Amino acid sequence: MTIFKYPEIFLFFIPVNVIILCVWRICNRKSYGKKTSLPTNWPLVGMLPAIQRNRHRMQDYITEILIESGGTFQFKFPHFLNMDTLITSNPDNINHIFTKNFSNYPKGPEFKKIFEELGDSIFSVDNELWEFQRRTTHSFMTHPEFNSLLEGVVWQKVENGLLPVLDHFLQGNIDFDLQDVFQRFTFDSICKLVLDFDPKSLCVDLPVIPSMKAFCDSIEAVFHRHILPEFVWKLQKRLGIGRERKLLEGRKIVDEFIYPLLAINNDDDNLNLLTNFTKAYEEKNVSSLLRGDSSRNKFMRDTVLGLLLAGRDTSSTCLTWVLYLITKNPATIAKILEEIETALVHLKGKDGRIKWELFTVKESKKLIYLHAALCESLRLYPPGPLEHKSPMKSDNLPSGHYIKEDAKVILSFYSIGRMESVWGKDCLEFKPERWISTTSSTAIIKHVPSYKFPVFNIGPRTCLGKEMAFFEMKMVAATIIYHYNIHLVEGHPVIPRHDCIILEMKHGLRVKLSKRNF
Repeated sequence: MTIFKYPEIFLFFIPVNVIILCVWRICNRKSYGKKTSLPTNWPLVGMLPAIQRNRHRMQDYITEILIESGGTFQFKFPHFLNMDTLITSNPDNINHIFTKNFSNYPKGPEFKKIFEELGDSIFSVDNELWEFQRRTTHSFMTHPEFNSLLEGVVWQKVENGLLPVLDHFLQGNIDFDLQDVFQRFTFDSICKLVLDFDPKSLCVDLPVIPSMKAFCDSIEAVFHRHILPEFVWKLQKRLGIGRERKLLEGRKIVDEFIYPLLAINNDDDNLNLLTNFTKAYEEKNVSSLLRGDSSRNKFMRDTVLGLLLAGRDTSSTCLTWVLYLITKNPATIAKILEEIETALVHLKGKDGRIKWELFTVKESKKLIYLHAALCESLRLYPPGPLEHKSPMKSDNLPSGHYIKEDAKVILSFYSIGRMESVWGKDCLEFKPERWISTTSSTAIIKHVPSYKFPVFNIGPRTCLGKEMAFFEMKMVAATIIYHYNIHLVEGHPVIPRHDCIILEMKHGLRVKLSKRNF
């Protein structure tokens, strides 16, 4: 998303790299004994040496800087790169940018240029087209039959995909990557909801699904454009090299996956998100809002791509982190199991076991402690750790910082979840209890303003799929915890990726399972 994530930019400025290396050595030699995290702004190279030195832990490094600087800091880069960036985790600044002065921070032409591969998806459009996409998505998710559709899709994938795969690993005493399993689960589920098509990536042999891999490669390449001067990535694109080549190849695979399904759904009256968009497109004459020579099929392709990307990575990333965190905290697992046994006792069959096919959206709301554990995981490891913004007009932030027109602004959602000033002295601890209100006779989830907990975005662009995501995550997490004991593979490193737009685990989450006794 930003220059903070990739070192490749140095390859295009070899003379500057030589200077950086020299300065880096000096910086290293002089830094011993210093307690400050703030980077030195060197002549010619700016703060690049510090960024290069900390790129393997960039999210934590940014957090240290923001804590020391009061929540907002100006990163300086070589002048000719035009990449100076203001980064903030100040809740008041976040609220100002996303809510109070929302109209001054659209996606804008620069964003659309970089994200041209997403076309006219909900993530890259503004104004009327954005309003149409949001309104259409909202109408689908508030449809009287939507919850039944969601419950059916998720349960079928649990019953026919997740549990058979986990039982296979259990019976063979095989260690496996739980993150990969979750990514397959959410990919299959969102494809079914949006396209009424199940790719069946989650099965015992864990097949390679080209479209699934292409989604990852394409988005990585698109976001890589953030950290390169425009002429560099455009040259790469023209020559068909580097990440631009991956992007081109990925786009072809994605199109070969989506377009045939669009043709099948053209005459489909089943309830799915694509059908909803198709009908709304015809009724609202959306073609008049499209850019350039965009056709109906191209618009539908863009819409589907955006929705698939949104539905896959965020939930799978949260599930991976929350299962890791609760496995490290056995007391949390015990409380979740106790809650399941108490809150869902009426779902038990004659054998005394819970019949999970009866687990509904309504039932999921009774799992308060599990909800709190998910929120706590999202606080510490938000799937989207950074958000990029750029004002149309110059602006003054509540923190007192002045932002020029078209300046680069990064909002660190990762850092705000680790700020003592926001969450208290125990902010680095995993404590689901912090989310539960004790003032009521019945346990409820505390309300936390979205500008302090921005994982589902804030203001007008708040994620429409929030409740859908919570149901899916509760169904998956609860059924796994209910059926299995999870054992982390000893010696396997668990660290977040710092070179990715999604805060997934760099090496996955390798685990073994044993059957839970009742």
